[in-house]
Amino acid sequence: MSKRKSDKISDAYRASKNIYDDVLTQDSLLSKAYIRFFWSGTDDNEIARRVLSYIPSDFSGELLDVPVGTAVFTENKWQALSCAKITCLDYSVDMLNQAKARLCDCNHVTFVQGDVGNLQYKNEIFDIVMSMNGFHAFPDKRKAFRETERVLKKGGTFIACFYIKGKSKRTDWLVRNILSKKGWFTPPFPTEEQLLRILHKLYAEVEYHVDGSIVYFKCKK
Repeated sequence: MSKRKSDKISDAYRASKNIYDDVLTQDSLLSKAYIRFFWSGTDDNEIARRVLSYIPSDFSGELLDVPVGTAVFTENKWQALSCAKITCLDYSVDMLNQAKARLCDCNHVTFVQGDVGNLQYKNEIFDIVMSMNGFHAFPDKRKAFRETERVLKKGGTFIACFYIKGKSKRTDWLVRNILSKKGWFTPPFPTEEQLLRILHKLYAEVEYHVDGSIVYFKCKK
């Protein structure tokens, strides 16, 4: 990741850390109105629930969560998976610190500041790689797809959800003119067709769903 892009992303998430959780979880009337108008009412809480349901409740392997964000959606799940070994990685130190505060009592969870485009792990060491609301922020999505696939074991599961363009003119306008300029999202963004080509090239099995302008899926390597 270039320093200029990384600084812009870090600054954006540092500035938004006090409203980030509220927008995602729709805890206020303003955030609910924002989601309803710009995101066609897509419920991030429900999408998070579906994504996390792909992970068995008795999972005991190694899992990489990238980016962990503030762990606003994953806190309860990661606490419950006490027999697993979970690595939470994020480029933003501010986000990582908030996740640490939420999961401070979890000895099975480790926290790493790092770049998804250059993961400092050997090939095929994780049973599950999960990326919730991450790929629309990653500057080099091609590297991110390659790296998350590389560190996943043969037969392992890649789980993700993120924005795709071409589903809503209103959402695309918001992403192009506001979210990208603020540094919260980083172009280019794949269409559904482009994403499917990427996933089918990398993975043996693809289970895929679209909710408004958000895609969520489970892939097997």
